[in-house]
Amino acid sequence: MKPLSVVIPILVLTFAAAPVRAVDEAAAMDLIKSSKCSTCHSIDKDKDGPSFRSVAEKYRGDPEAEAKLIEVVSKPHMVEIDGEEEEHGLAKTRDAAKISNLVQWILSQCQ
Repeated sequence: MKPLSVVIPILVLTFAAAPVRAVDEAAAMDLIKSSKCSTCHSIDKDKDGPSFRSVAEKYRGDPEAEAKLIEVVSKPHMVEIDGEEEEHGLAKTRDAAKISNLVQWILSQCQ
């Protein structure tokens, strides 16, 4: 068995070297366009739905933000628009990596 003085630096280096996934903004914008998200949302102005920036602010610091937003964009649910219940549109992909990238892009809109 290796002593802790050897194991701990190895663990630190392993986690420090783990790749940080960068947000692919072009892919996120393509998915927003193909899913018609901009019909109700914009980057910085509220429309029928909240701006992506206000969504990011709402979830700032929430450790479950990504999981919550993945559910919002990938599972059917109702939203209220002008006093009427409507089904919220879904991301036009089932590719988990593309959905995660979209959500990460939305969360990156905090100022």
